[in-house]
Amino acid sequence: MNQVILIGRLTRDPEVRYTGDQMAIATFTLAIDRPVRQDREKQADFLRVTVFGRQAEVCEKYLSKGRMAAVQGRLQTGSYKNREGVTVYTTDVVADRVEFIDWGDKQGRQQGGSGGGFGRGPEGGFDHAPGRAQGGPGYMPGGGAGGGFEQNDAPPGIPEGFTALDDGDDDIPF
Repeated sequence: MNQVILIGRLTRDPEVRYTGDQMAIATFTLAIDRPVRQDREKQADFLRVTVFGRQAEVCEKYLSKGRMAAVQGRLQTGSYKNREGVTVYTTDVVADRVEFIDWGDKQGRQQGGSGGGFGRGPEGGFDHAPGRAQGGPGYMPGGGAGGGFEQNDAPPGIPEGFTALDDGDDDIPF
């Protein structure tokens, strides 16, 4: 089995290029924190991620340097000879699914909720997209171009039918 799930922050904006048959290929690097003890300095791994097709175009539109994203995919190794003739080995993550942990436009303005993700559905399409009014994971009431919430909509992260607890509520069991 070759499967990896990573959460990290982008170190640069995604770069998109197109193949001869106009399929988009996006690449970006995720900085993933390593678990460390309190008395040690923080460390991170920097992994290159490759995304294909429509999902690559969506990543280019909504992801930018510093944004947090979750990636599900597989590891792929490769090698090439550099200009000096030395063989360089690479390890990349080929993403099947990218979820935006914090998202908005490239200037950082929120687009109507949190957790909007993009992944390939069973038909090769996408599970969900920002602003699309549908239930299920990543549902964002009031999303889309306006980016705001109507007064009767639930705040981001609270499912329909549930209510938020007051900060001073003493009935919380934990």
